[in-house]
Amino acid sequence: MPMPITAATTTTDTNGSAPVRAGDDDAAAEESHGEPRPKLKPLHWDKVRATSDRAMVWDQLKLDEDMIEALFMNNSTPAAPPRDAGRKPAVPPFRQEERVLDPKKAQNIAILLRALNVTREEVSDALLDGNAECLGSELLETLVKMAPTKEEELKLRDYNGDLSKLGSAERFLKAVLDIPFAFKRVDAMLYRANFETEINYLRKSFDTLEAACEDLRGSRLFLKLLEAVLRTGNRMNVGTNRGEAKAFKLDTLLKLADVKGTDGKTTLLHFVVQEIIRSEDVKTEKESAMISSSKDEQLRKQGLKLVSGLGSELGNVKKAAMMDFDVLHGYVNKLETGLQKIKSVLQLERQCTQGQKFFTTMQSFLKEAEKEMEQVRGEEKRALVRVKDITEYFHGDTSKEEAHPLRIFMVVRDFLSTLDHVCKEVGRMQQDRTVIGSARSFRISATSSLPVMSLYGQRREDNSDDDSSFS
Repeated sequence: MPMPITAATTTTDTNGSAPVRAGDDDAAAEESHGEPRPKLKPLHWDKVRATSDRAMVWDQLKLDEDMIEALFMNNSTPAAPPRDAGRKPAVPPFRQEERVLDPKKAQNIAILLRALNVTREEVSDALLDGNAECLGSELLETLVKMAPTKEEELKLRDYNGDLSKLGSAERFLKAVLDIPFAFKRVDAMLYRANFETEINYLRKSFDTLEAACEDLRGSRLFLKLLEAVLRTGNRMNVGTNRGEAKAFKLDTLLKLADVKGTDGKTTLLHFVVQEIIRSEDVKTEKESAMISSSKDEQLRKQGLKLVSGLGSELGNVKKAAMMDFDVLHGYVNKLETGLQKIKSVLQLERQCTQGQKFFTTMQSFLKEAEKEMEQVRGEEKRALVRVKDITEYFHGDTSKEEAHPLRIFMVVRDFLSTLDHVCKEVGRMQQDRTVIGSARSFRISATSSLPVMSLYGQRREDNSDDDSSFS
């Protein structure tokens, strides 16, 4: 008969102690070396108590512990240190997170460089020579946005490693920073690139203001409209402290459309427009007491066209109304401040060992720019004087006027917008009357008034009381 398994795999000491299973001596031997065994991931099970008087299947099993340690090492605890732990680790390569610039900033600069399609050499040569035309204002503005902080600039200057390991943005900035006072040069060149455009804008603005003043003073139709408003207002204000006025502020023009007649539709501005149309036709009426209906219609259309053209005649006034004199003055000051920066940059010449042509170019520009600025300052003062004069021409003493010096143009512009709308309505009214008159074979006289006139009374034949001068 074969021997029992227990006989081959278990032994009993002389003291009758518990049996020792196969493999227990190996575990004991490993523990005797004094090295801690690696901790593995746990397996939750129900243990079976071993017995010394019964053979079990577990007595024959062997375990490859090296394999299980490799597969089921517990990563939450530090693994046993390798045998060569005492050696110094190798120097890690240059990593992305070690870049000088912020990753987002570096990415934005790289995108801008691709869009501009310019090389480092082209930029460097332009900065050394002061050639703003070569780069253009758009590229110079982009370079200004790329300017590094003081900390970034120091890190880029001090970097002595392999340039190929730097990002494209850092390589570009490092090449630019190799030029003395690179970004001060960029600022100066950008100022020069934009100078002519900004000077021309200021000159054109001041010319427009002067032209607007001349247009208001010299417009015969505008003065005729003011006369019609003055006469009508005095007629309406008879018997009140507002009557017998010699002048009125132009703000009154904005109120004409708010005064409505008895029909609830026709406004005082409608009436004034119709009065001007008739006044333009008065000489023709005196020459012919009886006028045909077609001729009458033609005259009224001509008069309306004349009044409607006031907006075009005062086009410079509309442009002036869109300006802000304080903003224009700020632009002039900004240009003068820029010239002072140019002067401070030129003082750095003695500290530079390269790029001397830049200073020669900027010195020549500075002389011309100072002459231009002196002229623009004179044009600004002259325009402001003209604006004050035209305000006093219509409003009298301006010492109590609001701080906005161009407000008179804004008032006229808003009035012209309302006038254009009313002229269109008067034109439609004339067409309706013509159609009705033709259908009934009824002629409308050029002297016939709009229904709203009944509210203000008929014109007096003797106008000697209304011949007051406008001042």
